[in-house]
Amino acid sequence: MAKSEGQAMAAMEHRAALVRQPGRDERLAARDEPPGAGLQGLLRGIDGDTVRGLLLSWAIGMSVVAVIILFNVLTRRHDFPGQPIAEVVVLEGSSLVSMAPALLIAGLAALWLRRSRPSPLRMAAGLALAFAPFALVHIGGFVLIRQAAYAAADARYHFTPLGQELAYELAKDAPGFAVSVFLFWVTLGWIMRPAALPAPATPATFDIRDGARLIRVPVLAIVAIRSAGNYAEFLLDDGRRPLMRTALGGLETLMSPLGFVRTHRSWLVNAARVTGLAPEGSGDYAVEIGELRIPLSRRYRAALQRLRAG
Repeated sequence: MAKSEGQAMAAMEHRAALVRQPGRDERLAARDEPPGAGLQGLLRGIDGDTVRGLLLSWAIGMSVVAVIILFNVLTRRHDFPGQPIAEVVVLEGSSLVSMAPALLIAGLAALWLRRSRPSPLRMAAGLALAFAPFALVHIGGFVLIRQAAYAAADARYHFTPLGQELAYELAKDAPGFAVSVFLFWVTLGWIMRPAALPAPATPATFDIRDGARLIRVPVLAIVAIRSAGNYAEFLLDDGRRPLMRTALGGLETLMSPLGFVRTHRSWLVNAARVTGLAPEGSGDYAVEIGELRIPLSRRYRAALQRLRAG
């Protein structure tokens, strides 16, 4: 009995020290900041579904480009019957080959649009910046391929006059880039659409094991749950903050059928207690529960849809 009481006291002292630890809330908030913006943050956030969406869009786009190239070959054969077929294949095929990596740039631009939901001005600026490498990879790629192929045949490929040829190719690439981004945007939206969440179960009770104590509370009394290192902190509507030694991921599995939604890697929110959603910029939101504001990361799109639906 003495040993059991000693263990209980040790657990309570450890919990109290954790609660009193200076700067704990600030460190938790800093640790849970969303990934940095820009290409690095975008690439770090790509998951399996996104990769499949990008690859599917890329395959569709390359198929469309291949059909266009085939028509261009037939047109060249009709308009210039004396031109060697090998030269026609090099001229048109080089454009197809260099378009393969260029389409991936259009895909990343569409992914940025899907995740960031930028303002019209920021969207225009971002797409203009993405078009520059798209055109550089496509035009520069086929010029290099043609120069290499011509050199192998002891000939020389001339991309001249440079200004006129470049303007002509850019004028063709601009609508191609726009169509490609739209194709990726539509396909990614279909692939990344949030799955339907199970309907919340009838409110019941939940047992919180706070050290040696067991606290039985109605599920509706649990406002939210926050990760706190090796513990999960339960925010109750009466102001209590009991700690339970468990991972938030395991709690998510238990609490999701009871109406709790993962809004952040460190937060579970009781959807029945939410009183408002406030945009924070860059696709993030703040979940309002009375005076409490809880982060809703843009990476948890299913949670946003669930809370908007009520």
